[in-house]
Amino acid sequence: MDDEVHQGFETLAIHAGQEPDPATGAVVPPIYQVSTYKQDGIGGLRGGYEYSRSANPTRTALEVCLAALEGGARGLAFASGLAAEDTLLRTVCAPGDHAVIPGDAYGGTYRLFAKVLERWGLAYDPVPLDDVAAVRAAVRPETKIIWVETPTNPLLGVADIAALAGVAHEAGALLVVDNTFASPYLQRPLTLGADVVVHSTTKYLGGHSDVVGGALVTADAELGERLAFHQNAMGAVAGPFDAWLTLRGIKTLAVRMDRHCANAAAVVDMLTAHPAVEQVLYPGLPDHPGHEVAAKQMRAFGGMVSFRMGSEEAAVRVCERTKLFTLGESLGGVESLIEHPARMTHASAAGSPLEVPADLVRLSVGIEDVADLLDDLRRALD
Repeated sequence: MDDEVHQGFETLAIHAGQEPDPATGAVVPPIYQVSTYKQDGIGGLRGGYEYSRSANPTRTALEVCLAALEGGARGLAFASGLAAEDTLLRTVCAPGDHAVIPGDAYGGTYRLFAKVLERWGLAYDPVPLDDVAAVRAAVRPETKIIWVETPTNPLLGVADIAALAGVAHEAGALLVVDNTFASPYLQRPLTLGADVVVHSTTKYLGGHSDVVGGALVTADAELGERLAFHQNAMGAVAGPFDAWLTLRGIKTLAVRMDRHCANAAAVVDMLTAHPAVEQVLYPGLPDHPGHEVAAKQMRAFGGMVSFRMGSEEAAVRVCERTKLFTLGESLGGVESLIEHPARMTHASAAGSPLEVPADLVRLSVGIEDVADLLDDLRRALD
């Protein structure tokens, strides 16, 4: 669509990259479950398709949609969020380079840096990203990337994207923002100066806990082309059915996020008033240190809530007692989840500078009836 840039988010989520099929009029892009394509003469490719590792029409529809939602020049869909991260890092970094990462980065991201890419020669420093001066101090001549999560996983710290973009660009580095927790509906990092957005599309974009995927969206078309080369060369691409499921989820992203945020706000109100809870971590709370920044750069404060129970035993007990909040890793699905990060999603960070508190509980607040969710948590806490 030529006028996509002028359309609202909800419209883009349903239509960007998804014109009705010219052959049949189908309003949903078909699942092109195909590996290879007939050429019209040697090198005569129909629509640029020759082999589905390089490109697939269903994946193309998703990639165009993702770029539109983030306001970017190029979108790329991968087999997982970590596949997207790995491709990005090995495209823009080389042995001997350096990255700045969040002081409480997602455990899988930390594992990729610490156990895989450090052996390849990529150095990194974890830094509290809410401290712009500390980030600036950590930057070296070899720094190629400042890696941002905001809000962070699982401590829900908030980073000022525009300020960190300034730090990165002063140093000749790229600002990369993992936008998984917020989704493009709540936050658009590229409009704030970021160079690349990373997503685990498994989470809010897919939204139904039935697909694994990842994505990159770039502000710059040339960087998008470099990433596309490496996506093809490295091969961890999204399959057509996974791309189709993610597109289906994206169509309802806006209405789901509205409910996630409303339910999370009610959960936060209950938790802050409960005597068994020591501390609630949520950017929507006025006393959260990142509240003002989050209010400036986010539409709303999201569906992720963390809280501290004072002891590991108490935290584990709450995780074991809920019924509606399912004990499980991942996040962003329509169903509510509860987990103990120190033993589950962030176990790989144990003993490192990124180790998370043992008394921490993380919630992914779903879109169920909020009264039922509140009753479930009260029973577990009581």
